[in-house]
Amino acid sequence: MERAALTKPGLALVSDMPDIASRELRDPEGTLDWVGMSDVHQPLKIRDGGTVREVQSQVQIYVDLADTQAKGIHMSRLYLILDEHSDTRPLSVAGLKLLLASLLQSHRGLSGRAFVQFDFDYYLRRKALVSENSGWNAYPVSIKGTFIDGEMHLELAVGVYYSSTCPCSAALARQVIQQNFEQDFGHLRDVRVADIQAWLGTEEGIAATPHSQRSIAKVLVKLEDSLPDFPITDVVDLVEQALQTPVQTAVKREDEQEFARLNASNLMFCEDAGRRLKTALGDDPRLVDFWVRVEHHESLHRHNAVSIFTKGVERGYLPIP
Repeated sequence: MERAALTKPGLALVSDMPDIASRELRDPEGTLDWVGMSDVHQPLKIRDGGTVREVQSQVQIYVDLADTQAKGIHMSRLYLILDEHSDTRPLSVAGLKLLLASLLQSHRGLSGRAFVQFDFDYYLRRKALVSENSGWNAYPVSIKGTFIDGEMHLELAVGVYYSSTCPCSAALARQVIQQNFEQDFGHLRDVRVADIQAWLGTEEGIAATPHSQRSIAKVLVKLEDSLPDFPITDVVDLVEQALQTPVQTAVKREDEQEFARLNASNLMFCEDAGRRLKTALGDDPRLVDFWVRVEHHESLHRHNAVSIFTKGVERGYLPIP
């Protein structure tokens, strides 16, 4: 059968299609640090501490262009490898290593580095503080894998929202209450406990309240590469337990009252929150290094209060904003 009979009119065989990327490079030569794709939408299963959860991720995936004579990399190979890995197995620490190795294998002779990052909202069911209510909290999560200069780096980033009440504002509010108490009861020789209790329940009694704000701890950790799974829930729990005032989902009045009590018991400047987290993260041996940015989104000011810190290991994360 003649070759022309194998094709439909107006369509060429695949072997006849032009491949611009394989042609001789005529433009200026040079290497490029990263080439690839971003904003790839990819359904994904994640291994989190022995549990498998489904997420909808946005992916960045790159290799370097180390061959000065090559016109470009093979974009379609990156996409197909990502899709195959995501479709056939949940993402684990070992799976991320395998994915990076597959990217390099597919670009042998072209590339010596590989990078992939998965960004997604991670939903955890959270129980109310007192009542039987519960609801879903969403945590922004990134998982990054990098192979560069012969070394593998695995990173996990998590954002955790919480409430922070200003210690200075709390002290000033208490002073106003003291002044009002003196004004209303200072002229009396004897004051009954019942009268004081009733007074404390009035707007005139509690004439000032401290200001608080929704805050976020942005935590980036370098993981011990022998871990089987990603400790997403563990890191979220560690942060929330250290700060004690995570934002809530479904609440009743008793939950809101307990939340107010917890805020009063955990007055925090951004420095206080930072020190709590530095201690908590430093005690977890799975976290080889960490970089943390604490942001208190001020209700008193238009600007935010920020603290930044790292674990401080040699050749580790730099304490930069």
